[in-house]
Amino acid sequence: MSSRLNKYVTSNYVSAMQRLRGQSKRRKVVAYVESYDDIYFWRTLLSELETSQMYFEVMLPSRTTLQKGKKTALLEGLAKGLGRDMIVCVDADYDYLLQGCTRSSQEVCSNSYVFHTYTYAIENYQCYAPSLHSVCVMATLNDDHSLIDFEAFMEEYSRIIHPLFVWNVWAYRYGRFKEFSMADFATVVTPGSIDIFNPSAALGRLQHKVNVTISRLQQKFPEGKETYKPFMDRLAALGLTPETTYLYMRGHDLVDKVVAPLLDNVCNILRRRRQREIKSLAVHSTQRQNELAGYQHSSAEPLEMLRKHSDYRRCALYKQVQQDIRERVI
Repeated sequence: MSSRLNKYVTSNYVSAMQRLRGQSKRRKVVAYVESYDDIYFWRTLLSELETSQMYFEVMLPSRTTLQKGKKTALLEGLAKGLGRDMIVCVDADYDYLLQGCTRSSQEVCSNSYVFHTYTYAIENYQCYAPSLHSVCVMATLNDDHSLIDFEAFMEEYSRIIHPLFVWNVWAYRYGRFKEFSMADFATVVTPGSIDIFNPSAALGRLQHKVNVTISRLQQKFPEGKETYKPFMDRLAALGLTPETTYLYMRGHDLVDKVVAPLLDNVCNILRRRRQREIKSLAVHSTQRQNELAGYQHSSAEPLEMLRKHSDYRRCALYKQVQQDIRERVI
């Protein structure tokens, strides 16, 4: 019975129920998300928009099944009738950049009550370059800035991969993705081993790989001679810049192949420096052992901190999502 009744819980139903509760009650806006992992991100984002008159309740799209994912969130939300009191919040993936060229893209880009991340996924926000130093501090309890300029590195990385990324989105726009998939793109743009004290060497090797791949794609897709540049311009109008390309590539590739290895290298060095400092300052072996044990207990793995931090809230795209919701819902 509950599963049959659930389909009638629409935005209009939520609004009507709130009117019955009286004017003194805060208005509730139901926000459907893709998975358990998304709940905290959207709760954080939406909580900053709550007022004394309204609040959000973030939940999975179905209370009667374990079905999750973007498709389920969209289907359930659209079936129930979205509105100011019922919204869907999802990862943009490539749907935002494709601007309605696929069915999923149409649903994401055309419905006023479907909100998306602009970035490919939540992971891209977690990798927001200005926040990466803070992640290292959280993991190692060491605020040493001397190792690497994360913002400069990620900007240069983005500039290098930008033309190839446009080719990848182009392939999805023009139905050639089987010949140059996201997985193919990720393989090329993996920088490999990065020397923290000489990161330009890895970026130089990456530039060579990207140049070789672009030459191959230009030969493979001759139609791109007419369509590539206009398509790049359209992506630029949507906000894709050479310096921010990393925010739009597939999120788990960015984490697994670029940011997590980089953080591991930096944090290993910072951790060793802190341990050497403790050893040099300890006046006897017992103090040294206690301090080292306490430091080990207090520090954490950088990947864990990358998942937990919320310093990306400074990102302009994050603020744009909030502005969209503020204009259409609040």
